[in-house]
Amino acid sequence: MTVVITKMAQHTRHYGADGTLQTPEPGVKIGALVSLGLSLGVLNLAIVIPQMLVSVTSGPWDDLFGGGNLPAFVVGAVAAAISRVLALTILPLPPPEVVASKAMTSGGFH
Repeated sequence: MTVVITKMAQHTRHYGADGTLQTPEPGVKIGALVSLGLSLGVLNLAIVIPQMLVSVTSGPWDDLFGGGNLPAFVVGAVAAAISRVLALTILPLPPPEVVASKAMTSGGFH
């Protein structure tokens, strides 16, 4: 979706009489906001739902196992694993041409 919006923005780019770049058309703005909002919303759900699971279950888990924080930490670790799986499976993959361009331009650590 990002590639489509970028191409649309490039084709509808306008410059003023003095050469300054004008604001994008409404369709470009709406498309960018919808695409960004969808990705962030899905990512937010993938993180928040497991956190809610930890919040709701950590107290009863502590009581069930005789107190202490270890059961809550275990529930938190499981929730983090669930969050990772949800983020990797629900979020859309980037287009193949973006992946190929990023693989060719790798940087060093210096």
